[in-house]
Amino acid sequence: MHRIGLGHDTHRLGPGDGLVLGGITIPHDRQALGHSDADVLLHAITDAVLGAAALGDIGEMFPDTDPANKGRDSAGMLAAAADRLAAAGWRIVNLDCVIFAQRPKILPHRERMRERIAAILDLGIEAVWLKAKTGEGVGPIGSEQAIAAECVVLIERN
Repeated sequence: MHRIGLGHDTHRLGPGDGLVLGGITIPHDRQALGHSDADVLLHAITDAVLGAAALGDIGEMFPDTDPANKGRDSAGMLAAAADRLAAAGWRIVNLDCVIFAQRPKILPHRERMRERIAAILDLGIEAVWLKAKTGEGVGPIGSEQAIAAECVVLIERN
């Protein structure tokens, strides 16, 4: 039996000295703003993983009303979601993600992000794919007010 999950996340951008994305920090003059480390990509993956198995969502597992989640590492949140998935008898087959950002260019960092995500989820790198789209200078993505990510994950019963 297989299931598909979809995850999405958006964060505002503000002045900063690095962007946490895909479990790594990318040099950039902006940063994502959020209660945790604001890694939109790992948040989208976490929601996709949980949603595929009908196990809740990131906000239920790690509510922003809980002070313990202030500044939390999104890699730990994704690992906890993957543990919940495994405990429910599922495993990830693959995931396909899109990052929506005007800047920085994602391609130079893609392999490091794929490696980090694969390591967090204990997957082969071939099971993790990332691509990026700009906002073409339009809307909150294009004007660098926001960054977003979407992810589709395929899971199967163990």
